[in-house]
Amino acid sequence: MQFRSAAVSDLVSIEALLRASGLPTAGVAEHLTNFIVATDAENVVGCGGLEYHGDFALIRSIAVASEAKGNGLGKSIISRLLAECRARSVRSIGLLTTTAEDYFAGLGFVVIARKDVPGPLLASSQFQGVCPDAATTMLMDC
Repeated sequence: MQFRSAAVSDLVSIEALLRASGLPTAGVAEHLTNFIVATDAENVVGCGGLEYHGDFALIRSIAVASEAKGNGLGKSIISRLLAECRARSVRSIGLLTTTAEDYFAGLGFVVIARKDVPGPLLASSQFQGVCPDAATTMLMDC
């Protein structure tokens, strides 16, 4: 398994992986430079991205192909994204999830009310309608 920054040529594969995982693809192209991909041979089998909003970051679009699940790939992607946030001195990292609250809690994220989300993150497209209002909001301080 190899990890690398996403390239423009990965966009179609990333969007297909997100659709297969039931995740939105809106905004991926705009934030592609902040995505990483995991590849097995030549195929993209995992991805994850960040959106930077001032001193804050939003983790988004974490997806792993069904054939690559169960080997810690998702956790490896998230660990790399968290390391990138720390290297950039991000204050807090937020996310929205409809299915993985327990998973992210195990990584140190805590559930917060949407009204408590830092203002810069609230302005993101994820909070402005891409993700459903029923999604759980989580935050981690760096």
